[in-house]
Amino acid sequence: MISLAGRDILHGWGKFTLTGLGLGLLIGVTLTMGGVYRGMVDDAMVLLDNSGADLWVVQQETLGPYAESSSIYDDAWRSVAGMPGVEAVSSVTYLTTQVRRGTEDVRAMVVGVDPGMPGSPGQPGYLTAGRHITRSHYEAVADAATGFRTGDEIRIRRNTYTVVGLTRRMVSSGGDPMIFIPLKDAQEAQFLKDNDSILQQRRRTASNPSLNRPGVPGLLESVIASQSANLNVNAVLVRLLPGAGPEETAAHIRRWLRLEVYTREQMEDILLGKLIATSSRQIGMFLVILAVVSAAIVAFIIYTLTLGKIREIAVLKLIGTKNRTIVAMILQQAVALGVLGFMIGKISATFWAPFFPKFVLLQARDAVTGFAAVIIMCVLASILAIRAALKVDPAEAIGG
Repeated sequence: MISLAGRDILHGWGKFTLTGLGLGLLIGVTLTMGGVYRGMVDDAMVLLDNSGADLWVVQQETLGPYAESSSIYDDAWRSVAGMPGVEAVSSVTYLTTQVRRGTEDVRAMVVGVDPGMPGSPGQPGYLTAGRHITRSHYEAVADAATGFRTGDEIRIRRNTYTVVGLTRRMVSSGGDPMIFIPLKDAQEAQFLKDNDSILQQRRRTASNPSLNRPGVPGLLESVIASQSANLNVNAVLVRLLPGAGPEETAAHIRRWLRLEVYTREQMEDILLGKLIATSSRQIGMFLVILAVVSAAIVAFIIYTLTLGKIREIAVLKLIGTKNRTIVAMILQQAVALGVLGFMIGKISATFWAPFFPKFVLLQARDAVTGFAAVIIMCVLASILAIRAALKVDPAEAIGG
């Protein structure tokens, strides 16, 4: 039996290849969009893993410190450290901002950590070059994705920092690379007002009659001092002793310190269910649209190719070829187009994924699922062409 599908593909291989290329690029975009979502989830999990924390202690009635702003007293760690089941604690601040490298701006998450305490919660887990922060001021450890190198100078708000170490894959939930600086410097960068704001506040306070009453010496100075020294932290990260129950320790902290506490499972729900939920729905809509467009292209091409060989199909029917054989031929062509398109799409996605600004995670199971979806899509898209082929009258083989 002549393979009509194979002979037709060889006869019009240029058209078939270009069609497969266009379909492949669409499939490549679809795989990339799925990889972007996987990358967002992986960024969120990497953020939690790199924190080294079992519990996150934040401001009451907030979803901090990643999904929402949080501010607690910077001495809260002392009370948290005394709770049962606690092995280590660390105060941290998080600030997503533009940092200056020469004349360029780099978007990064600036993390304030206690210097000289490598291995404590919140610290970079490992370094690829240089050393950890040891001084209380003006040193930094940067993720390699920022483009910084050891010895480079970074401008963060009013201060300049020297990069003393590099780490890798330390990112925020949004994929921004992290830069670690001493906690006191980070507190000033996030919470302390600039000089002009302080001067304006002093003028406003000095002009307030209630603060300049006779017999109330020192009140004005104390107000200004309290406003200038009000430095907090975003969270206290807690690592538990082996065997300690996260829920039990969290309940103690909530009861006695009146602070909000999240376990690892709860923090995952916050990041995945709230922080990146909207982005995941958008990506889902794009995937649906791309799938519909791809199916429409396959259906149109297969239908057009089938109409182009109506006479050949009529000849086959005239010599007694069964319908199932003709159906199989059309399906072979549709599946061949799908296989070619998927191969091109997978190669394209693998090639351009490293150049995306966001992390793209291409997983093997997604590729297998995508391949099965493409084959099913091609089979369903060929139904219109199959119906047209089955309606062909054998008499057309000997007609005009």
